[in-house]
Amino acid sequence: MEIRRDKYLNQLIIRKHNRLVKVITGIRRCGKSYLLNNLFYTHLISEGVDEAHIIKFAFDSSVDLGLIGESALQIEEQKRKVDPQKFTNYISSKIIDDKMYYLLLDEVQNLGAFESVLNSYLRKNNIDVYVIGSNSKFLSTDVITEFAGRGDEIHMMPLSFSEFYSCYDGSFDEALDYYFVYGGLPAIVSMKDETQKVQYLKTQMQNVYLRDIINRYKLNNHNSIGELLDILASSIASFVNPSKLSNTFKSLKKETLTDKTISNYIEYMQDAYIIKIAKRYDVKGKKYISTPFKIYFEDVGLRNARLDFRQIEETHLMENIIFNELRFRGFNVDVGVVEQRTTIDGKTDRKYYEVDFIANLGRKKYYIQSAYDIPSNEKLQQETNSFDRIDDSFKKIIIVKKTIKPRTTEKGYTILGLKDFLLDEKSLDA
Repeated sequence: MEIRRDKYLNQLIIRKHNRLVKVITGIRRCGKSYLLNNLFYTHLISEGVDEAHIIKFAFDSSVDLGLIGESALQIEEQKRKVDPQKFTNYISSKIIDDKMYYLLLDEVQNLGAFESVLNSYLRKNNIDVYVIGSNSKFLSTDVITEFAGRGDEIHMMPLSFSEFYSCYDGSFDEALDYYFVYGGLPAIVSMKDETQKVQYLKTQMQNVYLRDIINRYKLNNHNSIGELLDILASSIASFVNPSKLSNTFKSLKKETLTDKTISNYIEYMQDAYIIKIAKRYDVKGKKYISTPFKIYFEDVGLRNARLDFRQIEETHLMENIIFNELRFRGFNVDVGVVEQRTTIDGKTDRKYYEVDFIANLGRKKYYIQSAYDIPSNEKLQQETNSFDRIDDSFKKIIIVKKTIKPRTTEKGYTILGLKDFLLDEKSLDA
């Protein structure tokens, strides 16, 4: 079964021959290698590119490393990178004419001096370079900086719900329930046994994602970052800040973890694409507020696995899924706050009203509330209190889990069902 990833494939296609290194980033197991080595490779072949002009190389493959006289075992034992000279010699032997060659390089951070190597290929008129990595410190941040404007990032996420639903054999409600629990890592789609899915997600979180962080940053206290991740997993869609998290550790874990260490750990988790921070934005003051902030998981299945599937709160998971869907569509997403001041007898009273999401994309801007259900006018008023106090004309939307036809309230706010939102990319404009 092939899962179409057309959004990302199209991003690669429109970047062909742009004289930049195309850098595909994203959490491990989200489908980056399949995108590059299968979907994009097939596209190139369909366009008439000769197979000999498509050079694939994976720096974590013992077979590929053997092609350049390297040993995966020796590299691991010696804790070193792949010899760049051996690699460049191999590539030079493959480029035998002036026609365009496509380099599809996987786990390129394992190559020594990879920035210099890739920069050298940018100077060749007949080489188009595409690379994959699993950590933003190697690829999203450092490489883009090193290339001084010559790196072009495509960030890939786990399956969006629409991608997942396109290959799910069942009803929308069944698919949504499945997605709420197990998320969208591509490998999950083909698994039929529930025990297998649970074990896969738990193993990935513990033995791949967390282990990567621990090894990369040489953390001595393995337990503390895992315990912090548990606390963050329990707090999705809630405001957190490092100081309060530090106090939580003292009271619950009987352990001292400074707010600076907690901030570092959160940054490491972001770099590994496990979590994503949503900053708080003051709508009226038009400024960001550094803390508190909200944390969402790149994949809700991994979040649930971290908690042994004990906290399947659909209200919070729905908010996380909406957040990820907006990012999948290319929006920059913040959480909003609207301050309301009233003065009585010379005393100023402040109240703060939350906007779940402020989504920006070019000239487009939406204020969005995630409301699991709106059973009464009182609940509707509660959900739209913040909207009432925003005086600009950008569209204001409430997304509910129930499948309904889009409708407009007396105040001009749009109520949209989760099904329409997730399956219709133009639903916000309807």
